[in-house]
Amino acid sequence: MIQVDHIQKVFPGDVQAVRDVSFRVAKGETLVLVGLSGCGKTTTLKMINRLVEPDSGDIVIDDIDVKEWDPIALRRSIGYVIQEIGLLPHITVGENVGMVLKLKGWEKKKADKRIQEMLCMVGLAPAEFENRYPHELSGGQKQRIGVARALAADPDILLMDEPFGALDPITREDLQDEFIKLEKSIKKTVVLVTHDIFEAVKMGDRIAIMKNGEIEQVGYPESIMDRPASKFVKRLMGKHREALRIYLKNRSVS
Repeated sequence: MIQVDHIQKVFPGDVQAVRDVSFRVAKGETLVLVGLSGCGKTTTLKMINRLVEPDSGDIVIDDIDVKEWDPIALRRSIGYVIQEIGLLPHITVGENVGMVLKLKGWEKKKADKRIQEMLCMVGLAPAEFENRYPHELSGGQKQRIGVARALAADPDILLMDEPFGALDPITREDLQDEFIKLEKSIKKTVVLVTHDIFEAVKMGDRIAIMKNGEIEQVGYPESIMDRPASKFVKRLMGKHREALRIYLKNRSVS
């Protein structure tokens, strides 16, 4: 479980990026942080794995304060997927997927087997893709590799920052659907950042709506639509509310 208690972050120039943010993420749950650009959601995400250090407040993972972890060890224990993907262009797909395994000292035969398992998991045949280079892949294929790399060491927690934002609408929807199916089988604890309310409702068990560095409301999509906590939340749902209701109704039936 992830516990975030009263974290704050001020950047140079007295820029208050995150203000007194608190939330919980249960084991196996997907929580989506959603809001407009610059609202503090990515900064909040990065404080979980200490890519950004909070100025105050506490973040606890499975009853251990993250400040007690070596930052490098912490990051290697948490999967991390970003919109830019961050594949190294000079090494193969297989080597990219196995980066964390190599850093953690996995024996080569064991690591090679895991790399092939991960490629199969994200729908890319190892015989076809393992020895390719990133420039030989489409955007959707690169994003799959990013997910495979994040999951390779079997972390309990996965952080995802706008993971599908750079993709075309069709590929984006396909990968969202595939990740939802994957998450049902692997049952990771996920914190996902997006600015897209449809993606938030589709991907999240719960959603946390942020504005100006603060959380306006946390809850299940249905309860937020029925009982928005502020004018901003109501406006964010806005004209999409009925379409979202139809989507949620169809999801519950299926």
